[in-house]
Amino acid sequence: MSGAPSDLLRIARVLKSYGTEGEILVGFREIGPEDLNLKEPVFIMFDGLPVPFFIESLKEKGSSKGLLRLTGIEDLEDAEEVAGKDILAKRTAINGDEMDDDEISIENLIGWTILDKQGEKIGEITDFEPIPGNPCLYVNTGEETVMIPLHDDFIVDIDEEGGSITLDLPEGLI
Repeated sequence: MSGAPSDLLRIARVLKSYGTEGEILVGFREIGPEDLNLKEPVFIMFDGLPVPFFIESLKEKGSSKGLLRLTGIEDLEDAEEVAGKDILAKRTAINGDEMDDDEISIENLIGWTILDKQGEKIGEITDFEPIPGNPCLYVNTGEETVMIPLHDDFIVDIDEEGGSITLDLPEGLI
């Protein structure tokens, strides 16, 4: 949900730089480090465009983190520039292709209910805006249609069976 082209899947997020030689610590999402095809490039979005990087080395740190060295990221300054950014990969670059077509995508959320953290209904999702790095949902509250950023930090719960998303939104956002 990073505003990336639809053929790219978010696989990890750069958590922080690691050392002074350009290594980065990443947290993997639905896949593990072992699922990556190291011969395929990964992508990081810059100015709304996917920029390819090849993995020079990957050291697993547990089941969901890893130390990566990417081509073109040579020092601490380069590593700091990508800190907090998502790492994307083409579906074909994921060994075993664990991501299936049933996975929730922003397009499939239309008609879902948005709840606040107390479980009260905010409204129904009527549309979305794929803004690069900041996808937003259009939510009909019954009185008006508001635009709500769909950010991982705001998501408390996703109820696929019930078709609802519980969000913890900052005060005054709606």
